[in-house]
Parts: sequence; C-alpha cells; structure tokens
Amino acid sequence: MKKIGFVGAYDKTDLIIYISKLLTGAGLKILIIDGTTLQKTRYTVPCITPSKCYITTYEDIDIAVGFDTLQEIQSYTGAVQFEYDIMLLDIDNRDTYESFEIYTSDKCYFVTAFDNYSLKKGLEIIGKSDEKKLMTKILFSRNMAKEEDEYLNFLSFYSSVQWSKEKIYFPFEAGDNSAIVENQRNARISFRDLTQGYKDGMLEVISQISPEVRIGDIKKLLKNI
Repeated sequence: MKKIGFVGAYDKTDLIIYISKLLTGAGLKILIIDGTTLQKTRYTVPCITPSKCYITTYEDIDIAVGFDTLQEIQSYTGAVQFEYDIMLLDIDNRDTYESFEIYTSDKCYFVTAFDNYSLKKGLEIIGKSDEKKLMTKILFSRNMAKEEDEYLNFLSFYSSVQWSKEKIYFPFEAGDNSAIVENQRNARISFRDLTQGYKDGMLEVISQISPEVRIGDIKKLLKNI
C-alpha cells in the first residue's frame, strides 16, 4: 500500500477526491484520510450516519473522518492490515502531520496558492528540523511567475523540506471553482466543466503516484465522467 501525503493550508480536499475518483476508475482501492482541522469532508461528502469518527464510501472511494492515527482507523475497521492500494492523507495542521507520520509517506505534496496565509501557514505545518522531507510542489496561481516560486523558496529556507525538481501547476480559474461548487451541490463528481489546465494537473499527479496506471485510460475517464 502506498501512503501519499497532501500537506498545506490551501484547500485541497476536492482535488484529492477527484484524483481518487480517477484512481478508483482505474481499478484501484483508495482510502482518503481527512486529517484537516475543520474536517471539510463532513460537510461536502454525503454520509448517512455521521459520528465523531466514521468511514463512509463516496463515488467508490472510502473516506475516513475524525481519526487521529492510522491505528485508530485499523481499530475502527477491525482489520489486521489495510487492504487499500493507495492511501491519500489531507493534512493542514502540525498535529496530524505528526500523528499520521507524514514523514514516512511514499510521496508527499505541498499544496499552496501564493497568498501569505497559504504559504506561511503551510510551511508552519512542516516545521523546522535538521531532517528534510522531500516534497513536490503543487502550485495554484492565476499567472505563475518566477518571483512567486522564488518567494516560496525564500520562506521555506529554514523549514524541514527539500523540494523536488518537479513542480505541478494548477491555473487558478473561476470556472474550476464553479464546477467544484456545482459538484458539491449535486453530491456527485463530474469532470466535464473543469478546465484543461486543472485536468492536466491531475494527470501529472496520478502519473507520479501511480505510474502503473495507463494515462490513456485516465483521459477516457475524464471525458466520460
């Protein structure tokens, strides 16, 4: 089982759900763990019997909400070991970064826009130590400028992060936000109204975390869902 961390103060819950939908469409068994402070999936993902801690299934994706450790999830399910192909963790605070041991992830993404809150709060989650965690940047920006990335590098100089040479860009488009809101209202996932830039970003993430999946098959799912 692969463990993939998505770290940052920027709202990335819908992105993680969309990536998971494409992976399940490719035949993989996926678990999302909502380790965010506000537990956004409580309000955006339908659940018949929500409680303090629960696991619900949405669009063939299992989503765990309200847990603080992997051991708690195992205890809840009664499973000796997880039977998922990939586990994706949505992290926006230092406590769950530590309790879910994000530093042991097979791959880790730092998701951010370029407002000061997203940048500085996101880096605060990672913290400072001598041991550096390799992370790949997922950058949301309307007009990606070299100066923006340089500013992030400047702010992260003392953080315990080592940046991968790869970067994944998502154009900040109002159309994408409208499509995401419409999906939430209808309690379903549709990719048709997302911009090509958003789709390309998802394809790049999937090719990195699951290179065995045929991108041609994922492109078909993007057209048909």
